[in-house]
Amino acid sequence: MMKTRGAALTRRLLGTMVALGVTGAALAQDAEQVRDTTGLNLPNDLQIFGKVDPNVRKATAIVNESIITGTDVDQRVNFIAAANNAKLNAEEREKLQLQVLRQLIDETLQIQQAKVADITVTKGEIDQAFAGVARNLQKTPDQLTTWLREQGSSDRSLRRQIEGELAWNRYLSKRVEPFVNVGDEEVKAILDRLEAAKGTEEYHLNEIYLAATPDRQQQVFDNSKQLIAEISKGQAPFSYFARNFSEASTRGVGGDLGWVRAAQLPGPLAETAQTMQVGQVAGPVATPGGFSILYLVDKRQVLTADPRDARLSLKQLTIKFPAGTTQTQATARTSAFAEAIQKLQGCGSVAKVAASLNAEVVDNDAIRIRDLPPPLQAIMLKLQVGQATPPFGSPTEGVRTLVMCGRDEAQGGQLPGAQQIQNQLEQQRVNLRAQQALRDLRRDAVIEYR
Repeated sequence: MMKTRGAALTRRLLGTMVALGVTGAALAQDAEQVRDTTGLNLPNDLQIFGKVDPNVRKATAIVNESIITGTDVDQRVNFIAAANNAKLNAEEREKLQLQVLRQLIDETLQIQQAKVADITVTKGEIDQAFAGVARNLQKTPDQLTTWLREQGSSDRSLRRQIEGELAWNRYLSKRVEPFVNVGDEEVKAILDRLEAAKGTEEYHLNEIYLAATPDRQQQVFDNSKQLIAEISKGQAPFSYFARNFSEASTRGVGGDLGWVRAAQLPGPLAETAQTMQVGQVAGPVATPGGFSILYLVDKRQVLTADPRDARLSLKQLTIKFPAGTTQTQATARTSAFAEAIQKLQGCGSVAKVAASLNAEVVDNDAIRIRDLPPPLQAIMLKLQVGQATPPFGSPTEGVRTLVMCGRDEAQGGQLPGAQQIQNQLEQQRVNLRAQQALRDLRRDAVIEYR
């Protein structure tokens, strides 16, 4: 399905005046030094008349006669919080409500525009997509409906979101994609650049950017440190914090910068990325205009075979602890598990050992090393066929081991095909035009807040 880069969760961490960059007093003091680069001919000595907190904070809106209620907003907020396993305080919920309202307005505009283009999404198509979401959450559709209600959301809210995505994607396919063209020379230029960069290290980075004016440097730095501490607790993925806190345009995609080389990054970010390990969070890194927090998702060398791309055939053994198991009992059983693992004689003996330990066995015949958690990646790179990892896990989720049954080494890096490059360029341009189309819809919309 086409990726769209629409509005996503955001939060103004530094407050209204910090988000504007300077305080009113600072504007008055520095009027002589401030240059208007907006093209709006703004006065240097401007004064704010009326309320600083606009009526947009209210939860109900009418978008071209389509009503968005406070219940619609709350149900979507509750779904987002539940899906990210996040507990929101009052301030976070209020900020999230504002962004969700903007999302729902965009969603309504997209559905309306699709209807204008004679595009409809049937109930059967929505049901099919809803069932797919349920499968991803390891639930049946009925179970998903019940779970949504338990979280204070509803299947109606999720189905509305599904309808919006399907309708907008079809609109883009009908009205945008046919008019996007990529020339052969563009494709060739990219292939030439890839060939020239062969062997260069690339980094898959996620970023949270926080703007900081000179008079707010220390405050934003301290806020960044607090944010890193929250991320380190592991209660929500990095993308959740990026969507809620980042002030960069990438917040809509969870702060994802994609694959970049050091030469493509500002100096401070490049230096930091080159010292990071996969899975590490680093920062705050001082950058022009603020601070960045980086998360290294992965790294690789351009057009070079990476051992972590090797595909493994694995068997996983897991022992679980019944309720009421004491620490002494758990330790004794884990020790027996570790001793039995050391005596394994390849994958052929797994079933026998599992039976003796009352352990569960799960097979996976096509997993890449890079898809495993970083600590396990380091172990699997050194493991030989027939060997097992040391025990790992927790008392609540069980203790387990992975036994390597086979290994297909990574193939040498090859240039992507011209068609693949062309498809990627076309998709980028479709996404850009989608942003422009949505921007135009917002400008033309009649929106009333109540």
